[in-house]
Amino acid sequence: MSKVKKIILWVVVAFFAYAIYNSPDRAAGIVSDIVSVIVEAFYAILQFFDSLLSRA
Repeated sequence: MSKVKKIILWVVVAFFAYAIYNSPDRAAGIVSDIVSVIVEAFYAILQFFDSLLSRA
């Protein structure tokens, strides 16, 4: 099973390298969107706990 995981990992890495090579602007936009979603989720969690603790 370990060999299969290693092969799948290399195929995924090769695909991402190919996608970045073919359209770096689009790849940068996708990475930027992913980072912004993560940051917004983090701020939402902080806001939730802040409102939770201020009511206690």
